[in-house]
Amino acid sequence: MQHSNSLFQTPFAELDLHRIPSDGSQANSLRAWDAADELMLNHLAQQQLPEVSSKLLIINDGFGALSGSLSDYSVTNWNDSLISHLACKANLKRNQRTAPIDFLPSTAKPSGLFDLVLIKIPKTLALLEHQLITLKPHINDHTVIIAGGMVKYLQTSHQQLFEKYLGSSTTSLARKKARLIFSTTERRQQASQSPYPLNNYYSQIDLHISQHANVFSKNKLDIGTGFMLQQFDQLPDGNRIVDLGCGNGILGIMAKRQQPKCQLYFIDESYMAVESARNNYFNQNNLQSQQAEDKDNFLVSNCLEQTTLADIDLILCNPPFHHANTVDDHIAWQMFKQSYKALKQGGRLWVVGNRHLGYHVKLKRLFGHCKTVASHHKFVVLEAQKNSLNLD
Repeated sequence: MQHSNSLFQTPFAELDLHRIPSDGSQANSLRAWDAADELMLNHLAQQQLPEVSSKLLIINDGFGALSGSLSDYSVTNWNDSLISHLACKANLKRNQRTAPIDFLPSTAKPSGLFDLVLIKIPKTLALLEHQLITLKPHINDHTVIIAGGMVKYLQTSHQQLFEKYLGSSTTSLARKKARLIFSTTERRQQASQSPYPLNNYYSQIDLHISQHANVFSKNKLDIGTGFMLQQFDQLPDGNRIVDLGCGNGILGIMAKRQQPKCQLYFIDESYMAVESARNNYFNQNNLQSQQAEDKDNFLVSNCLEQTTLADIDLILCNPPFHHANTVDDHIAWQMFKQSYKALKQGGRLWVVGNRHLGYHVKLKRLFGHCKTVASHHKFVVLEAQKNSLNLD
C-alpha cells in the first residue's frame, strides 16, 4: 500500500519510494526525495527530454527518485554512497522497474559520452569539484547538464565550479525552496586534473594521509578521532579489530601500530572512504609491515550489513549522525546493534561522539551497561562490553 509520504508522482512515473533503513526509525518518516528532484523532472518533461535514445548520467541520486523515474532510458547512476545505491535498487524492485541501470561507484570513472547529465548538488564542494572535472571528457557541446539542490544548501561557489570546469551557467527561479543550475559545455574550457585525493602529513600522530574528495575532515585531524586516539593507552587487546565507519582509516591504522599482530578490517558505506583507508594502510610510511591477509579486509558496507564478520574482539567507531543533509542517529544505532551481534563474548565496542548525542543511553539499552573511558566539554569516549549477562 502506498502512503502519501512515499508516493512520488512525476511526469515520468508514479513511484512508491522509501529511504534506507526500513525499520521505523526517523529516517522512514522522511520522504525519499526532495523538491529539487521534482523540479528537475518537471523541467525535463516541459523540455520534452530525454529523447528515446538518450544516454543519461545521474549523479548523487539519494534514494532513486531520479533513476527510478527515468529507468526506461539508458541510465548510469554514479554515487559515492552504497546506501544510496542500495536504496535505489530496492525502490526499483519495489516498483517493478526492470530496465537495467549501471550502478557506478564514485571511485570509478564513467565511460563514453552522455546526452543528459543530472546532478544532485552534494553536501561537499570538494566532491562536486571532483565530479565536474571527471565528467568533462564524457560530455560535448550537445550534452544537456542540469543540477538541482535545495536553496538553503546552495552557494554561489556551486555555480562558480560549473563555470570554472564546464562553461557558462545560469539558475532557475526558486520553487518549493529548490533551484536548478543549467550549465553549458564550452570548447575553450580545457580538461583539468582533479586535485583529489589530497595528501597531508599529520605530524601529531606521524601519519601520511591520502584522502578522496568526499571523506570527512580532509585537511586536519578530526577532533573526535583525535580525542579517541588520546585514550589509546587504555585500548583493549584484540586479535580481530574493526574500524567501523572508517573514513580515512586513522583509528584502525593507529590500532595496528599499537597491536601489529591483529587482523584489521576497515568498513564504510562511502566508496571513497574505503579507498582512502586502503591507500593509507598500505602506505609504508604509516606502518612498518602489513599482514597479507588484510588486503581483502577493506569493505564497502551499510554498517556491517554486507559483511559476515563474527567473533570480533574490538570495534572502533566514530559514527556519523547524518546522511547527506539529514541529521539522524539511525546510522549510529544500526552500527551499535550490528556491532553487538558481531562481537565475541567479552568483545568490546569503543565509540566516540559528541556528548549531546547521548550514545551512552543506547549502549546501555543494548549492552546492559556503558563505561565512560574519557570525556571533555564536547566529546566522550564510551566502552561497551558484550558478556554472558547481555541478552542477545
